[in-house]
Amino acid sequence: MNEALLRSLTPSVLGILVRRGADFAAAEDAVQDALVEAVRVWPVAPPRDPKGWLVTVAWRRFLDATRADAARRRREDLVDEEPAPGPAPAADDTLQLYFLCAHPSLTPSSAVALTLRAVGGLTTRQIAQAYLVPEATMAQRISRAKRTVSGVRFDRPGNVATVLRVLYLVFNEGYSGDVDLAAESIRLTRQLAAAIDHPEVAGLLALMLLHHARRATRTAPDGSLVPLAEQDRGRWDTESIAEGVDILQAALARDRLGEFQAQAAIAALHADAPTAEETDWVQIVEWYDELARLTDSPVVRLNRAVAVGEADGPRAGLAALAALDDSLPRHAAVAAYLHERDGDLATAARLYAEAAHKAPNLAERDYLTRQAARLNARRAR
Repeated sequence: MNEALLRSLTPSVLGILVRRGADFAAAEDAVQDALVEAVRVWPVAPPRDPKGWLVTVAWRRFLDATRADAARRRREDLVDEEPAPGPAPAADDTLQLYFLCAHPSLTPSSAVALTLRAVGGLTTRQIAQAYLVPEATMAQRISRAKRTVSGVRFDRPGNVATVLRVLYLVFNEGYSGDVDLAAESIRLTRQLAAAIDHPEVAGLLALMLLHHARRATRTAPDGSLVPLAEQDRGRWDTESIAEGVDILQAALARDRLGEFQAQAAIAALHADAPTAEETDWVQIVEWYDELARLTDSPVVRLNRAVAVGEADGPRAGLAALAALDDSLPRHAAVAAYLHERDGDLATAARLYAEAAHKAPNLAERDYLTRQAARLNARRAR
């Protein structure tokens, strides 16, 4: 295999695909797939025209990917915006694809990344943000996953835990507003819950329903973010909340606690509070302790610092925050909130501005910028 030849041909093949109408990112994926196929085939059957062979294979891969994406989007168009409670309909092939992409030959993190890209429809950038890694790192991880599964038989589906992780990340991306995949994730999780008896599947479904119940109140008519404490609780979907709580209680009764059940318990406590002031923050801190024990996640510990600040006062929250790496996404936003509650408006305004600069999306950046401006205006009076 002449690797130098492959490297030399790659730019021209990529250029041909782009001139034929493929967008650059899709063309890159198609050419990468063609190169993997060349590594597998050429040692046995070298082509007479290597460049022509690569162009043909890459273009076919691009067309296949385009058709698959169009088919996925058509399926999504058939789903109502709001998930309907009740039994799941007959399974389609989407959930099966999730399991097949979570192949045992891949590590769980690589399987999740590949599935999000190939089936979930997320971009490499969105996946990288979910994993808190640079986009280039995630692109390499996805490419390695593709190479690993190229040529293997997809007759051994991945495990439930990996599929749940994918569904959760797709739901979060859809819930953020960048893409509308939240309802589709709930639909697929309903299918999974109907097919297997697993407390963490139930925990994930409960978590999704409880978060989705607040969807209509998360943004103002102008698209700006509305914090949980300021949301109109009278507009929350009480049927989804009731269903989510029932599902969660049944899962917790089995005494096989997992991270999705713990997250759902926190969401249920928020949903149960008539007002933000009546939230049971002490119980929420206890659930965050359980969640931190289960996951050892710095993001969980960051959220726990907020809960500690509400339960025991802002200085206790700042003490909990001090134990975390300040490069953690949204660390500055949490610090700003706690400093504001502690009365240090100058520090809070500076941190809100810093957090706005690092915000992952426009809506969040605008919200944090407004918070900084509000505090600066108060200080100027």
